[in-house]
Amino acid sequence: MRRRNLMPTRKIKGFDVRPGFYDLNGATALDNAVNFTIHSSNATACSVALFKRTETRPYAVIPIPDSFRIGDTWSIIIFGLDIYDFEYCYRLDGPYEPEKGLIFDKSRNVLDIYAKAVTGQSVWGTKPAGDGSYHARVHADLFDWGDLKQPNVKFQDLVIYEMHVRGFTNDCSSGVQYPGTFAGLMEKIPYLKKLGINVVELMPIFEFDELEGARVYDGQQLLNYWGYSPTCFFAPNTSYASAVEYNREGDELKALIKELHANNIGVFLDVVFNHTSEGDERGTAFSFKGLDNSVYYMLTPDGKYLNFSGCGNTFNCNHPVVRDFILDCLRYWVVEYRVDGFRFDLAAILGRNEDGSPMADPPLLESLAYDPILSKVKLIAEAWDAGGLYQVGSFPSFGRWAEWNGRYRDDLRRFLKGDSGTAQAAVNRITGSRDIYDTEKRGVNASVNFLTCHDGFTLYDLYAYNEKHNESNGWDNTDGSDDNNSWNCGAEGETDDKEIEGLRIRMVKNAFCTLMMSRGAVMFLAGDEMCNTQYGNNNPYCQDNIISWLDWSRLNKYSEMAFLVKDLISIRKKHRCIRKDTQPISLGLDNITFHHGRPWNGTLQNDDHVIGIMYSGKNKQGYDDAVYFALNTYWESVDITVPKLTGFGWQVRVYTGIRYNKNADFAQAVNFRDGDKLTLGPRSAVILLLTQ
Repeated sequence: MRRRNLMPTRKIKGFDVRPGFYDLNGATALDNAVNFTIHSSNATACSVALFKRTETRPYAVIPIPDSFRIGDTWSIIIFGLDIYDFEYCYRLDGPYEPEKGLIFDKSRNVLDIYAKAVTGQSVWGTKPAGDGSYHARVHADLFDWGDLKQPNVKFQDLVIYEMHVRGFTNDCSSGVQYPGTFAGLMEKIPYLKKLGINVVELMPIFEFDELEGARVYDGQQLLNYWGYSPTCFFAPNTSYASAVEYNREGDELKALIKELHANNIGVFLDVVFNHTSEGDERGTAFSFKGLDNSVYYMLTPDGKYLNFSGCGNTFNCNHPVVRDFILDCLRYWVVEYRVDGFRFDLAAILGRNEDGSPMADPPLLESLAYDPILSKVKLIAEAWDAGGLYQVGSFPSFGRWAEWNGRYRDDLRRFLKGDSGTAQAAVNRITGSRDIYDTEKRGVNASVNFLTCHDGFTLYDLYAYNEKHNESNGWDNTDGSDDNNSWNCGAEGETDDKEIEGLRIRMVKNAFCTLMMSRGAVMFLAGDEMCNTQYGNNNPYCQDNIISWLDWSRLNKYSEMAFLVKDLISIRKKHRCIRKDTQPISLGLDNITFHHGRPWNGTLQNDDHVIGIMYSGKNKQGYDDAVYFALNTYWESVDITVPKLTGFGWQVRVYTGIRYNKNADFAQAVNFRDGDKLTLGPRSAVILLLTQ
């Protein structure tokens, strides 16, 4: 609560009011009063509309006097308001000239873009009664964070687990008390801790309308399940809470984040600042359009919406007002929710000028990189957009921005399934993509390595389907990527053939070994560790069902996979030479050396399918350490020789050619002999650890 001289100066519509605090954005609770502040460059008048809970007609509409306006900012304090009794929105008047991007309507309810709590679909998939307009509530921040510190995991140590809050626990197989909610996710923290990941990356949790574009296809209800269409950037999605939190929206999310932090697990948010749910000229106008359409959206000279997002509109990110809004929003999530990082959807848009052209040094990206509140959070760009701008390796980083490495995904997928001519690219990606990232400027803090994410096949499906199977989305299988670099191992989809199923599992093992032996941060999709399937759907954005939900019964069916992933994460954490350059070992070797089939062979031919990489360096205790990784993507066995290091030997720690368990004799399985020779079976990987 702010305590200032709040003596009322006049009455309007029966309420005592006075000029507000212009530096307080949105609605802020004061002593027996509420401060409302709003900005618009083109509006000519502004009113505050007050509603009783669930009512559609306001019980008061209070015009903000023009004398309460400074510059483009209106601010008013209204006395006698109990924040638990009312909801609010704004109504703005101004010119209606669509050809200039001006579409003001003084009768339109306009949602506060700084609203911290929003009326919406509190019950998932259920439309609230009323006229469908959004109202805001004044947020009551009473959460106690205590003295708990955030994990602040170093970039190269990140093991990111991407998940959908609802889909993670909504299936009955999850066994949680509150499925599909923040509370349900909290119940699974022991599982996450045991798995060993140190960051969860939550797909959009800003308020969105899951009923946007809702339809029934082939008897199945389709929804805006993923949530990549924000309604309000400051408010958490109400339907992800297990109970209605009037004026306390976010407390359950805060409790989740606090508990994750207590278990040394950070929280990244997948944020969508490239567009909003208002759509193009055919869409609705309930927020930014009604506030200042020509400011917040990229428009053509005749007032139409530029569409670099593929979703109807494009947020005008580098307009100074919009830049400030985005910065305010991210600061809010860091300060009020203790968020540890952000992944920016279609982030290339954040570097476009107001006319849509790419900028060399985008001011928004620079502002976020150097902001003192955001100085410790991770900033990760999806370095492309739907307008064809692809910036993997060239995204303006300002020494701070990392990227989803789309080239890692594509090059490794091709090599893992056995494509010729891909071995050198695979080695480059595994060892940090130094050929595409300026390591002098960005060091090891550029590449987020991944093979799967929410967008595309799961890791199991990558080796179970040659083609996408999105028929249930209702677009005649035309949606989703056609370029998946997948291989079904001999049968399309589910099969009873044990040989094919065994090959698929081995391919998934190889993929996980490769990912965990790669330089840079690593990320994988929730459920990949238990071979979760989406039944060949590579774009299940609308599937609120078992296609998208995690099937926890597969954790038992594919227990060896979960055990392997846990072990690989443990190996990665224990041997820091995998993750970064350290002081060289006593033999004076480079931190990364190559042994493709034989010691010290760094040359690869077009038809090579075997690679060998050795990481070496001092461990935390100052002792010599080394990890050797070899991968055979050929369909036949190969004999390889590993380097002999004077005074040291090798332990075969992981081999994907046999069933994985703690009692497996991997050395016998690869016929490890003479201290440096072994046989890699068809399509298999091996990890060796240095011994003394």
